[in-house]
Amino acid sequence: MAGRARGVEGDARAHRSVARLHEHQGKALLAQAGVDTPRGVVIRCAGDAPGAVREVGGAAVLKIQAWTTGRKAMGGVVFVDTPDEAEAAAERLLSMSVGRFPVEEVLVEERVPIEHELFVSLSIDDTARAPVLLLAGSGGSGIEARAEEVARLPVDPETGVEPAELESALAGAPVQSPQREPVARAIDAAVGLARRVEARSLEINPLVTTTDGRVIAADCRMTIDDYAVFRHPELGIEIARELDHPPTELERAAYAIEQADHRGTFYFARLPVEPGDRVIGFHGAGGGGSMMSMDAVSRAGFTPANFTDTSGNPSPAKVYAAARIILAQEGLLGYFGSGSGVASQEQYHSAYGLAKAFLELGLTVPALIRLGGNSEDRACEILESACADLPATVEGYKKDHSPAFVADRFAALVEHAAGAEWSPRPRAVPGFVGSGGALSFPVRFGVNWEGRCWVDRGAVDDGLFAVIDESAPGVFRLGSAGIELALSEEEALARDSDLIAAEIECARAGRPAVFVDIPIPGLDDAPAEAPR
Repeated sequence: MAGRARGVEGDARAHRSVARLHEHQGKALLAQAGVDTPRGVVIRCAGDAPGAVREVGGAAVLKIQAWTTGRKAMGGVVFVDTPDEAEAAAERLLSMSVGRFPVEEVLVEERVPIEHELFVSLSIDDTARAPVLLLAGSGGSGIEARAEEVARLPVDPETGVEPAELESALAGAPVQSPQREPVARAIDAAVGLARRVEARSLEINPLVTTTDGRVIAADCRMTIDDYAVFRHPELGIEIARELDHPPTELERAAYAIEQADHRGTFYFARLPVEPGDRVIGFHGAGGGGSMMSMDAVSRAGFTPANFTDTSGNPSPAKVYAAARIILAQEGLLGYFGSGSGVASQEQYHSAYGLAKAFLELGLTVPALIRLGGNSEDRACEILESACADLPATVEGYKKDHSPAFVADRFAALVEHAAGAEWSPRPRAVPGFVGSGGALSFPVRFGVNWEGRCWVDRGAVDDGLFAVIDESAPGVFRLGSAGIELALSEEEALARDSDLIAAEIECARAGRPAVFVDIPIPGLDDAPAEAPR
């Protein structure tokens, strides 16, 4: 019977992770697929180690659960013979960190009587645009140095490995003849598992044969395709990002927005900063342009607290959420936004989203946004005029202004602000929100992401209605009781971008009468995050 790590639910949901699975999670899936694994127990405190060792049968191996190779070389794998030894070893292992990841779990497993080790790895060959199976007759560390020993077998996405090719490869491996068939079955089961969960890679190193005739996956590393994660909630993958640290609350909030609103992309990740760094919020648009802009602002003497990218024609709501999340970080000296400068997306959408966030939060540190691309003149005008009365300077720049030019101007404004730092604050909400006399109806920003639009009926006369109708044509009409919906509530649900535009245009006219309430789950009630 296949072993299984206690403390790991059969669907691998016991520990939230990014797109990579820990060893014990991968082994739980392998066990479900019919591949034998060692008896194991996951512990999170050293005091549980003695009981775990007794449960797996005495002599055991303790392994840190971390997304890295070479765990044994770094002291992350320990063999013990007694429960007392296990507690001391577990205490040391749980005090380790791998990069920016603290070790939070240790897998305690039975020691198996290994006869022979194999290296088995399934991955996607990007050149061939197909899966490939790598198989070597010796496993363990140093496989990269033994590349000439590795057989490369094509994998059909539907049917798996051709049995004759697998049999031929195993014939060249130092595996006893009676064990070749169970080894082949284990490999077939692993390939089938990878296909079912849409794994980008699955490595078993080593797959071992034992002196008592078993075939066991002694280790496992598995990565799930980022774009397939939403189809596999059973895996418990919280954030499909290759982060170099445990996800923060802000990263969780950002990922939830990205999954809810598929208009454009939104990527947010915290970055490491050191004491004394001049820390800023960074907001890019387009990968290459964002990297160039980060270089420019770094050369100007600043350290981005985060990397953010909103591109691919994002909605105003998505850009608003990005700005709110960036400004949930403590101690920023300013807000620097710059991308490729030639984006094909309509930049006024970004201008509306940014202006809404800056106005709600009452921005107090300089913000310079390079809005180069389609409708850049309109975008800069919207941003600057909407934010003209804020305590801080907000400036928009176009494609003809280089990232270096904008970064130098940003540095001058930060210098003029004399070191003032941003302190996150609750957003301001107009007094008519929640009023019984206001017009109110639901608005949808994405899948399971909804808010409400509020309109101050008493403030809307013919002149202001013209402003609103130009931004959100056909949504409203003037009736006998004042402004009212001209659409059904169901039809109005999808007009969020127009309604945000109407809100900002009313603000630009000096008569704020529209407010789109955009909740951000995980942010509105969360404490501010200090630089990492």
